[in-house]
Amino acid sequence: MNDTAEPTVVIVPGLRDHVADHWQTLLADRLPRVRTVPPLEDGKLSLTARIAALDSVLAEVTGPVYLVAHSAGVVITVHWAQSPTRPVRAALLATPPDLESALPTGYPSPEELDAHGWMPIPRRRLPFPSMVAASRNDPLASYRCVSGLAETWGSRLVDLGEVGHLNPASGYGAWPHGEQLLAQLMDNQEQVAGEGMR
Repeated sequence: MNDTAEPTVVIVPGLRDHVADHWQTLLADRLPRVRTVPPLEDGKLSLTARIAALDSVLAEVTGPVYLVAHSAGVVITVHWAQSPTRPVRAALLATPPDLESALPTGYPSPEELDAHGWMPIPRRRLPFPSMVAASRNDPLASYRCVSGLAETWGSRLVDLGEVGHLNPASGYGAWPHGEQLLAQLMDNQEQVAGEGMR
């Protein structure tokens, strides 16, 4: 693998897949080298199918990779990372949901998610550096739960304050802070990689 190539950002959406005014979609439009995991045609609730879709995109990318995941996309990423098929430089993991507790109306139940392979949420250190961006008033997970997940994953925790679930329903839209966090993560890791090549 050519680690001197320009890095590619791989966007991992949540269960809602692609929303035109979602910050991930808007971020992808601004990045020079980016791939987005495409929506599933069948088996939309299957974790196995979601991991395979992520793996398929990653297999097509040469050079360094950064992941940007939101909501259930974080859980997909963490499950994929238990048996990674390629190196990842780092990941920005935004507002992971607490799938082990009841979610608001309109979301799958813990029983449905369990039946489709989502449980338990992995609680092992990730094999790459990561940053978890957590909301203080996320309707899909308590701050305490998310901070605990960040600790078990070995992630740096970023307190975003009260940003809801960081989706269009919460007013996002563009998320400039997310772009700044990604740039910070990439700058740090590119510096580490450069020092390793000396």
